Amino acid sequence: MEAALDLLAEGSTIESLSIEAIANRAGVGKATIYRRWPGKDALLLDALRTLKGPAPRTAGRSVRDDLLLLVGAVGQHADPRVRKIMPCLVPEVNRSSAHRQAYEAIIEPRREALREVLRRAVDRGELRADLDIEVAMALLTAPMLMQRMLHWHAEDERLLPERIVDAVLDGLRSR
Repeated sequence: MEAALDLLAEGSTIESLSIEAIANRAGVGKATIYRRWPGKDALLLDALRTLKGPAPRTAGRSVRDDLLLLVGAVGQHADPRVRKIMPCLVPEVNRSSAHRQAYEAIIEPRREALREVLRRAVDRGELRADLDIEVAMALLTAPMLMQRMLHWHAEDERLLPERIVDAVLDGLRSR
């Protein structure tokens, strides 16, 4: 997996990446890879899952605190290769339904955690009863994702989750 991630970070596309190239980089034979994965797509899915890691676990005490945790995690990765790999995956996800499904399988647990926080807040009466959960999710995550990809205001990046959450909550609160 490390070899595949290194190759992607160095500019290899998913299409051009081969089991042979991955095996060469890892210093193993192709048979070693095929013992663990049935093919390149399965190996890449596992490799990308390791980059994302598990979704943060919310405490459920405060909608604001839970949203701060989840929004702050959007696009946040400890592995520096992610900044090079993720932008290259967007075209692949748009070109291939299989790649889109694989990407969605990776991010869906995070999206579901966010949905659950919003649903819980609606049920408690903290947020509007007519809240469109998917639109709220887009309002919360898109600005953070764009900031992490483009680094428009790098000096303010650590404050951005709080600013986003507070601005969006102002519009979503029940009256």
